[in-house]
Amino acid sequence: MTKAYIHSFESFGTKDGPGIRFVLFLQGCPLRCLFCHNPDTWKRKDFKMEWTTDEVFNEIKKVKGFIKSGGVTVSGGEPLMQAEFIEQLFVKCHEEGIHTAVDTSGFMFNEQIKATLAVTDLVLLDVKHIVPHKYKALTGQSLEPTLEFLEYLQSIDKPTWIRYVLIPGYTDDEADLKAWSQKIATYSNVERVDLLAFHQMGQSKWEQMGLKYELSAIEPPSAEEIVRAETIMKSYGLPVSQRN
Repeated sequence: MTKAYIHSFESFGTKDGPGIRFVLFLQGCPLRCLFCHNPDTWKRKDFKMEWTTDEVFNEIKKVKGFIKSGGVTVSGGEPLMQAEFIEQLFVKCHEEGIHTAVDTSGFMFNEQIKATLAVTDLVLLDVKHIVPHKYKALTGQSLEPTLEFLEYLQSIDKPTWIRYVLIPGYTDDEADLKAWSQKIATYSNVERVDLLAFHQMGQSKWEQMGLKYELSAIEPPSAEEIVRAETIMKSYGLPVSQRN
């Protein structure tokens, strides 16, 4: 039975999919986002727990009554680095009638991930920028794999929520927001867009790990800036939901 390298879990999550959810955070990520609030999930060797699918599912069953209107979300790090484990876990969830979701950057894609997506009810996909060189500066990786991933999700008509973090000076340029919105609006499987305001809550982790946090001088977006971005997105017909 496959084991997962796990960072942590949350029994009563409300921000990672519909309803109240059990949220599992897996260890390891190929991106190095400047705004990451969990840099301690980057390296797989730093895992806190190593559990089998049965061990994780035993934790899920403890709160099954509370998550019956929600479900289970696997996040990270980048959870699809451990796609085989997620597939096994989600098969168990479906046997118990539990809704499943993955929160991913879409950077990784292979046949195993296709199999995992087949037993995933909802994908929460981070499309962090639409301009390739700005995406790379923000994440350390290429934008193209994420767009290819999104194309595949549409080809299988997989329900998808898109996430976008509004960072002053990085992701709030009007032309970029329009280009991003125009692109996302072409995907019929996108059910919702979550507009997330940048925050500084992860800075202390960077400092504790001895990492240079380049966004320390960036203030969270104002209410006016958030409304401006939301208005642009909605002008392209996107179903935007603001989230703190």
